[in-house]
Amino acid sequence: MEMLRTVVKAWKIPDLRKKLIFTLAMLLVFRIGSQIPVPGMDREILAQTFDSETGLFALFNLFSGGAFSNFTIFALSITPYITASIILQLLTIAIPSLERLSKEGTEGRKKIAQYTRYLTVVLAIIQAIGVSVGLFRKALISTDPFSVAVIVLVLTAGTAFLMWLGEQINEYGIGNGISLIIFAGIIARLPSAIQEIWTKLQEGTMSIVTLIIFLIFCIVVIIGIIEVQQGQRRIPVQYAKRVVGRKMYGGQATHIPLKVNQAGVIPVIFAMAFLQFPLTITYFMDSQSGAAAWITKWLSPGGTPGVWVYAAFNVVLIIFFTYFYTSVTFNPMEVAQNMKANGGFIPGIRPGRATVEYLNRVMTRITFVGAVFLAAVAILPTIVSQLGGLNFHFGGTSLLIAVGVALDTMKQLENQMVMRNYQGFLK
Repeated sequence: MEMLRTVVKAWKIPDLRKKLIFTLAMLLVFRIGSQIPVPGMDREILAQTFDSETGLFALFNLFSGGAFSNFTIFALSITPYITASIILQLLTIAIPSLERLSKEGTEGRKKIAQYTRYLTVVLAIIQAIGVSVGLFRKALISTDPFSVAVIVLVLTAGTAFLMWLGEQINEYGIGNGISLIIFAGIIARLPSAIQEIWTKLQEGTMSIVTLIIFLIFCIVVIIGIIEVQQGQRRIPVQYAKRVVGRKMYGGQATHIPLKVNQAGVIPVIFAMAFLQFPLTITYFMDSQSGAAAWITKWLSPGGTPGVWVYAAFNVVLIIFFTYFYTSVTFNPMEVAQNMKANGGFIPGIRPGRATVEYLNRVMTRITFVGAVFLAAVAILPTIVSQLGGLNFHFGGTSLLIAVGVALDTMKQLENQMVMRNYQGFLK
């Protein structure tokens, strides 16, 4: 209710109302574009080709809001941009020139953003060729180079347009544009999931009790996501006093906020992509072959005992990628050096190496909590769905992304409301 009240109050303010309307309009454009088919494809053969969500294609379909399976102009969604951003982040650590560029402030970030756009287009072209000539080759009406080039161009242009759409939301709207596009794609699949559940209830393949238990489980998971996403360990920092002339500077106390879930949803996405790669290979195999049957039985979340093997590997990979990505995004050495340069220190901890070791120790502990949380959210909906006989497309990864984006958007709206002396939702 408090969230709704905050939105209502924001709506009454002219400039915020314009931003909200602009954001909604851009998301509407995204949903309209998701229904426009790519030319040169046989729709009947396309439906037969993609009759189920298998492997990595499920991930693509998740981010595109079903546009991938329907092969619309936004079929690639924003995944090339996400991949490009991750690659640039990793290269920033490995390449000294990019690291220096990232520390040059606004101009450096603009340059890196430009490199990200170029890499996004390159990756989009590669993915478009692979999808059109590889996965959906049987659905091509014509296989001549010109027809294929048109399809590749349309798919690449769709991704570039979505990237531009996200940047427009960042500049003129509310929230992170790219995240909101993914959020809109996930939410767009909710009606089909509800329809599927309703059909199961009518057919008698699912009981009311099972549905109630599943809904309670989803509510508990959402509450857990909210609590952990906002959870942080605050490291106190004290700045030494300095006397310059007749004036005294410094002496104030502050803190370093260390988030419990520093890595966000990235480890879940990485683990999903890694685990579902074997399932993706089976899509190109004969379904009756021994290799395909073995993978489906042992490495599939729908197999027996594959669901338990899949869950175990998923937990291990999520924990690994959580620590890996946290080490990429958080540098204790850099934090310690910045504190020392500005006369700051952690009470009871000596500046320098002791501070680095302390930050490493604290970050390792809270990262483990965040990793276990991510693993639980990712695998529990899958297990519950299998045990309950539900094929609910709004799983753990979807919940993480949807709730995380909603919280971030509300925080940005909160910042706008604080400037106008309104009491917000997130306290």
